[in-house]
Amino acid sequence: MKAFLAALMFLTRIPVPKMEVSNTDWKKSPVYFPLIGLLIGGLLWLAMFGFGKLFLAPVSAFLIVLAWIWITGGLHIDGWMDLADGWGSNRSRDEMLEIMKDSRVGAMGVIAAICLIAGKIVAVYEIVEFHEPLILVLSPWIARFLLICAIKFWPYRNESGLGSGLSAFLSYPIMLIHLVLILVISYWVTGLNGIVLLLMTSLLTVLFIFNIYRKLNMLTGDCYGAIVEWSECVSLFLALAIGRLMG
Repeated sequence: MKAFLAALMFLTRIPVPKMEVSNTDWKKSPVYFPLIGLLIGGLLWLAMFGFGKLFLAPVSAFLIVLAWIWITGGLHIDGWMDLADGWGSNRSRDEMLEIMKDSRVGAMGVIAAICLIAGKIVAVYEIVEFHEPLILVLSPWIARFLLICAIKFWPYRNESGLGSGLSAFLSYPIMLIHLVLILVISYWVTGLNGIVLLLMTSLLTVLFIFNIYRKLNMLTGDCYGAIVEWSECVSLFLALAIGRLMG
């Protein structure tokens, strides 16, 4: 239970009871990351329902994305911006890593954040307009499943960093259970479209991770955050495209 609460406390701003989290609890917490994604998706579904009763689609979309940022505390956006600053510098690997560690945000980070948030608002606008709330449930869920895949298969290289040891309890049976759950629920709520969405989002996210790894030869906490944001945004646009093409 403490591991679940540790994951909830780290990935969201949802209030949790005050407690001491041991190193073991922290290392176990990634097991619950996809479930936290599902919880975030459920809250976004409620936000869409509530805002949709009060506002038209453009305002609802803006407020839903604001709620999304508030729920996660902007945690992953910070990583997205730091990675953009590092990549945008066009420097050597070591210099990129130093730039990413800098708490200050550069021009590339700001541009990347604007594009990301604008993209989410536009995509959510179409989701609200065409009444497809289940996409909002699947997007953060898929993204956090892909996050634990990144943690499992592209290990964190900084032994002293926050992400050290997070892959320790991510066994193959646990990964398989999460995959099967997402596949079954996706197929149940959206049919074949949900399966295609998961496969296509996974493919594009793996390509994104390979590109990061090729440039940095490691994944950092900022990379993990960027992977989540990339997966969420890509899944939103893919869901809309798949829905249009496949009906």
